[in-house]
Amino acid sequence: MSFFRDLVGERASGQDEAAGLVKNEGMQERLIELRGVEKSYPQGGGQVYVLRRVDLAIDEGDFVSVMGPSGAGKSTLLHILGLHDSEFTGEFHLLGEPVHKLGRKQRHELQKRAIGFVFQSYHLLDELTVAENLELPLSYRNLKKSEREAIVADTLDRFQIVGKKDLYPRQLSGGQQQLVAVARAIVASPKLILADEPTGNLHTEQGAEIMQLFQKLNSEGTTIIQVTHSETNAGYGRRIIRMRDGWIAND
Repeated sequence: MSFFRDLVGERASGQDEAAGLVKNEGMQERLIELRGVEKSYPQGGGQVYVLRRVDLAIDEGDFVSVMGPSGAGKSTLLHILGLHDSEFTGEFHLLGEPVHKLGRKQRHELQKRAIGFVFQSYHLLDELTVAENLELPLSYRNLKKSEREAIVADTLDRFQIVGKKDLYPRQLSGGQQQLVAVARAIVASPKLILADEPTGNLHTEQGAEIMQLFQKLNSEGTTIIQVTHSETNAGYGRRIIRMRDGWIAND
């Protein structure tokens, strides 16, 4: 039985559209815009570039899969989009805000307000229980404690992890930690979900259910950007961006 039985429906048809850069019908608002974004490190008296002249536009409601070989710059791009990395050149606008001009506190506030993350290495807080990890993103919202507790309870039920709510991350398997990480990413209904290999530690059935969940959230208006090596996972999105040696290389 699906652990998202009340949340996800049948996988939508028309996934072959994800084979290229397909415009999402009806999208009007620009969520993300990168212009000439570059990221480099000093090495041997010169610079080693991780991202080169990245121009990228993502509208609200899009579902983008970023693909490419190891070292292509995929995760670096994701961390810049997630406001974890401010050491880049070029222009980056998120929700109309000029991220490249914002101070640390402003970036942090924007991040808390707008973004949910699914990390490959979970990034759960070891000193918090499962329920407390889920409640943390809600603490940044203007919600009463009773409202936060109700949302956490609903999320625990939807993911069928109610029995794990009082456990700590170290008491969970890798797959269970990944489920909690996904639940934490969506619990506050962010406008943007960023996912780095979101099914890497799940078995096939669980991985498919996570992707179906993402597709359902996207159909309801959530923008999703995932980094993946899986053509199957990429097929759940609306378009694919391929990277090579720091460049976007869709040709």
